[in-house]
Amino acid sequence: MRKNWLFLILATILVTFHYDSNAQKNNVKKYKSSPYDPLTGLSREKKLKYADDLYIGASYFNAIDYYQQLKASDERNPYITYRLADCYRYTRDYVLAAHYYLEVARLSKKTYPYSTYYAGLMLKQQGEYQAAIAAFNEFLADNKKSVQKPVMRDQNEIEARRRSSDIDNDPDRTVEPKSMKDIKKRVKVEIEGCTMAITSIKNPQPVTIINAGPNVNTVRTELSPYPLGDSALLFSTSGRNVGNAKRIDVRYNSDEDHLLEQFFSSHKQPGYVDSFQWPLPFNDGGFNDANMHTGNGCYSAGGDYFYFTKCTEQPKDTMSFQCSIYYSRFGVSGWGPAILVPGGVNDGSSNTMPCVGKVGKKEILFFSSDRKTQSRGGYDIWYSVVDPRNHSYRRPQNCGKQVNTSSDEITPYYDTRVQKFYFASNGKQSLGGFDIYEAEGGPSRYKNMHNMGYPINTSADELYYIKDPVGKPDAWVVSNRIGSFALKNPTCCNDIWRIQQEPKLVVIGKVLDKRTQALAPQTVVKMVDQKGEMNTYNSEDGNFMFNMSRGHSYVLTGDKQGYTSSRASVSTMEIKRSDPDDTVMVTIFLDSVRNSFSVSNIYYDYDKATLRAESVASLDSVVNFLHDNPSISVEIYSYTDAKGTQEYNLALSQRRAQSVLDYLEKNTIDRGRMTAKGFGQKNAAAPNERDGKDNPEGRQLNRRTEFRIISDLPTRRVLYNSAMPGSMDQQEKNLHIEDESTDDEPVTPGAKRPAADKDEDN
Repeated sequence: MRKNWLFLILATILVTFHYDSNAQKNNVKKYKSSPYDPLTGLSREKKLKYADDLYIGASYFNAIDYYQQLKASDERNPYITYRLADCYRYTRDYVLAAHYYLEVARLSKKTYPYSTYYAGLMLKQQGEYQAAIAAFNEFLADNKKSVQKPVMRDQNEIEARRRSSDIDNDPDRTVEPKSMKDIKKRVKVEIEGCTMAITSIKNPQPVTIINAGPNVNTVRTELSPYPLGDSALLFSTSGRNVGNAKRIDVRYNSDEDHLLEQFFSSHKQPGYVDSFQWPLPFNDGGFNDANMHTGNGCYSAGGDYFYFTKCTEQPKDTMSFQCSIYYSRFGVSGWGPAILVPGGVNDGSSNTMPCVGKVGKKEILFFSSDRKTQSRGGYDIWYSVVDPRNHSYRRPQNCGKQVNTSSDEITPYYDTRVQKFYFASNGKQSLGGFDIYEAEGGPSRYKNMHNMGYPINTSADELYYIKDPVGKPDAWVVSNRIGSFALKNPTCCNDIWRIQQEPKLVVIGKVLDKRTQALAPQTVVKMVDQKGEMNTYNSEDGNFMFNMSRGHSYVLTGDKQGYTSSRASVSTMEIKRSDPDDTVMVTIFLDSVRNSFSVSNIYYDYDKATLRAESVASLDSVVNFLHDNPSISVEIYSYTDAKGTQEYNLALSQRRAQSVLDYLEKNTIDRGRMTAKGFGQKNAAAPNERDGKDNPEGRQLNRRTEFRIISDLPTRRVLYNSAMPGSMDQQEKNLHIEDESTDDEPVTPGAKRPAADKDEDN
């Protein structure tokens, strides 16, 4: 029996009984049972058998309660911990699932060799991509050879094994080399998906994703959105009670109502964008069935046929649903009765999620099925050509290996207007679990297939992508991403989300050498917005491109060792969502680092460490230079005049250096790139006295801060000294420049150090 958690989605219902959303605290260390729980007084063996029965019956939320009670008294039992991890995975509580799988790996990795694999999956679905990659690599390192994995063949074996926490010494194991080989291939795909996700998040698609709101979504599950023109939305939900559309489900050992999935529709609020009125049962055609889950509705191209799915839950030992595809025809008397689609469409175990589109001149019925013959594994997407002469259906064909994998492909949608095919898969490179993919062509041959990227896809599950029939190419998607209305945990349940298409804003540019005007290869181009968020582009040839979003101000610079960069500014603050796509062209110039920078010293009032107004311009030039050259650092040296004691002046000069550092740090210069040091009255730039009298002009020149611009590691060469005359280029021509970056007490050119100072240094 293939244990497939996909049934939670295909059933079009995830949570199946009423409970308080705050009932379970996410505390992984302590768990107290309720004094009113009838199982509280049972022995450990009986309570464990009850928990296992709930687990086998797919009542995972209930099973969690009892496994947590058992774990509280037996914290290091790997069997109980692994069961908890599985339950949290099946209920899509990614954080706790990862926690318990990693705990199992520490307790008994040999017995549960797949624990790090599942931990990687759950970390990935949290968006913890680097941690997921580490877990996947650990799994590969631990399983270089065939691994012995314990196989639970029946309930008696489960009961025998669960009584002992010393499962590592159990010799009854079987080797599954083919399964492990397949998992290793899968792990490599998952790692590639993590890498792709990191890149995709840095370069998001030009869309805004918003929740469809409480008049559409509930704390349970909503699925299969289908726009009815531009004024209403058809969807299915298990979160609303519809008269007698409920029943008792003994599988969950609960006397509470179990709501069925049913069709609802909601009209848009007049005058509001993508805001909906209170939904009503969709009674057109009487498609809802009081005894079966009903959903996945769609119309034929002409609108005279309505296709949908009815599902029944199978006995608890199969952990699956039996779904069939029906159609109803509209005639002179309205919608006709629901009829099973013929022609082999409903062969096999479960057939669901119909979608009709015209590929060329042919009307095609796409659907998802777990039939075995000619399948690539799991749920595949199939198609049947509809004969317009007698409305018959040809024998279904598999959409092929370009679409289908050994995992699951579901929720097909075909956009007839642009001849593009969309579907969800958890068998390809993805940002999380199920992702939405786009391809051109069909029904059996496709090209340009690709993941639709962030934020259409996230680390959670995305399903049921469908576009609006009119207007701008806005769309809908179903997801359990963070922000969904959740009954138990933040990612337990599916909501319908609105995809609002944004204008595609792109900045394309070149990086040129200022002297030669040639492209500057091997340059890292950086684009920083007003919040300090940065994207990078590794330009091999000097060309680059970034996607931009509305409402941002961007600064672009180039980073190449030995060069300084000009900056290009681009703003999208005034662009509206209704504006057309736009491309901005920019050029960034790189100049040899020795040519381009000079800055004046900073001066202070007597006995003060506060910055004077005229100092800001010099400091801002330092800020801009350091922003444009992130691999370069700065040393800040401050001094005083000779008034006061040496101890007082040393502290005053340190406060002056710190005031400059604080200003630079306030302007987002990283603290690690700066060094601030005060030297008191040492190394005077001018005489404090002249002819035995006070020299105010000289003392003012001594109340100063100097800068040393330091080259990239590891050379640590002084590129510029503000105490010396000239720009970088002019200073570079002086062959006798001393590298002062390691001096404890830098000397200002032209200044003579007093003998007493030399004695102190010695």
